[in-house]
Amino acid sequence: MTHRTAPARRRFLLNALSLSVFGIASTSYAASIFPFIPDHYTFSQSQVQDAVARKFPIQRTASQIFDVVLSNPVVGMSPDRNRVTVHVDARLATPFMPNPVSGAFTLSTQLGYDAQSRSVILVSPTVDNAQFSGDAAPYNQQIANVGAQLAAQLLDRYPIHTFKPEELQFAGVSYEPGTITVLTNGIRVQIVEKGT
Repeated sequence: MTHRTAPARRRFLLNALSLSVFGIASTSYAASIFPFIPDHYTFSQSQVQDAVARKFPIQRTASQIFDVVLSNPVVGMSPDRNRVTVHVDARLATPFMPNPVSGAFTLSTQLGYDAQSRSVILVSPTVDNAQFSGDAAPYNQQIANVGAQLAAQLLDRYPIHTFKPEELQFAGVSYEPGTITVLTNGIRVQIVEKGT
């Protein structure tokens, strides 16, 4: 009797051990194929700064009379308005002024999600402030209009982060960004199941 139960117990332990090893291997394999999907992603202000800086410097002719160079963008966060700000240095030349003038624009923009490119993008940037002095002072309104036109052309729908496909998939379920919130030091993007 004892002789019979010992092999049975041994077989049971070996089977349990095999299942345990298989279970561990399966979990490791599954984890590598289906990465964990958090309920949100957070991007730091410096990450947004790096993304925006790649767009600059920008040189354009606006309204057929202004030659504009925009450079040195500095990204800021405006959580009270849920907007991102971008302060840029500007240099303008026009036949209406004897010499080129330097100053700065401060832009602000909403954030959105473009499903086709899987990107968090800048949406509808506007000029909050144009600061030019000297010969440019009488033309501040026109300069602000030029800045708004350039902002709309160059930064509207500009991507600041593109998700990898595997970041929005888990166990056959598709996810997508939901609410995008501007924080004091970055951006928080909620991740929700697609179609919910």
